[in-house]
Amino acid sequence: NRRKRRPRRVYMDGCFDMMHYGHANALRQAKSCGDYLIVGVVTDEEILKNKGPPVFSEKERITMVEAVKWVDEVITGVPYEVSSEFMKMLFTKHKIDYIIHGDDPCLLPDGRDAYELAKKAGRYMEIKRTEGVSSTDIVGRMLLCYHQVVSPFKRQRRVHKTKSMDKIEQDFSMGSDIGSDSELEDAASSSSPKTPIKPPTRMSNFMPTSRRLIQFANAGVKAGTDSVVVYVDGAFDMFHPGHVEILKAAKSLGDYLIVGLHDDDIVSRTRGRHYPIMNLHERCLSVLACKYVDEIVIGAPEAITRELLTTFNIAIVAHGTVYESDPLPEQYTMAVENGIFVEIPSKSKLSTKEIVRRILSNKENFERKFQKKNASETEYYKNKTYVQEQ
Repeated sequence: NRRKRRPRRVYMDGCFDMMHYGHANALRQAKSCGDYLIVGVVTDEEILKNKGPPVFSEKERITMVEAVKWVDEVITGVPYEVSSEFMKMLFTKHKIDYIIHGDDPCLLPDGRDAYELAKKAGRYMEIKRTEGVSSTDIVGRMLLCYHQVVSPFKRQRRVHKTKSMDKIEQDFSMGSDIGSDSELEDAASSSSPKTPIKPPTRMSNFMPTSRRLIQFANAGVKAGTDSVVVYVDGAFDMFHPGHVEILKAAKSLGDYLIVGLHDDDIVSRTRGRHYPIMNLHERCLSVLACKYVDEIVIGAPEAITRELLTTFNIAIVAHGTVYESDPLPEQYTMAVENGIFVEIPSKSKLSTKEIVRRILSNKENFERKFQKKNASETEYYKNKTYVQEQ
């Protein structure tokens, strides 16, 4: 009889700041390289020393990583550099077979490769970076919002261009780049009231595919006829620890959790024209990566309807006590009248607007970090070659 192969244990670490579907896809690929995935979360001190200030605290980042369905174990207190001492600890204490990272460079302040020793040891595996998103890109979207919407200087110069200013705010949710002031003036003067100004899109490079949705979906997981189906709806923009806590609590109310995601137009109308920061397809992937979620409704109705309740056999409609925008008067009327509405006490007061506030309150530091990282990402895209995704 052939001896069974020992389960392959793989390790991946990172900052996982402002965790998004690109991080989740990296963890999905890492898990596919082995049987048991251990993820290391870099400390706040190490991030500050090597990359600049993080947006999320270490505790918040750990919460996000633990909620990803492909993660088996999380270790904390992790250094930014995979040193010989740390690598030895991974190999001996955690029985790691391979250390994994994306095909994008991870450099230390002195220019050295953070994974140089792992590569030399022959214990390194590389996965494909998820195109179209990065933490740098997301910070850039928020900074773009600040300069095009919030800045008094910009408002003063453009106050007479009401239509173009409206379009700037509306197009922010799709990451549009309005171009220079002169381009704005030309567009405003040449556009008729019936012809909207369409700035070129630069910030969002996400290309959704059916394959990606299938990779993230829970294939084969269906609600039984006697399952207690719980439904939670919302924007879930900038998926954060507050969302994770609510979804965890909602799942505990029943057997099967469905999350309804509102489309971009609804979010923009209820929260402001520069929202959502992440578009609908991006938000769908972030929610699907959460281990508490069984299914999603893409472009869910804003108000709970009888058709929705019947189609999915929903037994409980839940929502947290934190509302990021005022709900419609009739939004949950149907659920309340049927006696199935449950309001879950929110453990976290974190919101998308609070994340934006954190960025803008430390704007200068994040702008410097953004400019530096943006230059390296531009170089990466310029020189990148094809890498097969796991």
